[in-house]
Amino acid sequence: MPTGFFVFGPIMWIIFALIIIVPFWAIFSKAGYSKWLSLLMVIPIVNLIALYFLAFSAWPSLRKRD
Repeated sequence: MPTGFFVFGPIMWIIFALIIIVPFWAIFSKAGYSKWLSLLMVIPIVNLIALYFLAFSAWPSLRKRD
């Protein structure tokens, strides 16, 4: 395995995590949930549960409008 992989591997994981976290940070915020829930999106299996929760729950921001 090339030695460059060990240098860029962790950097690529951080970039990938940021690409996932940043949009969900905004989505959770607009939905009325804590922005910190976006960190769950980088944990396997937990991210699917969080995604289904976000999709099918009643958003607090929409409840305030009613």
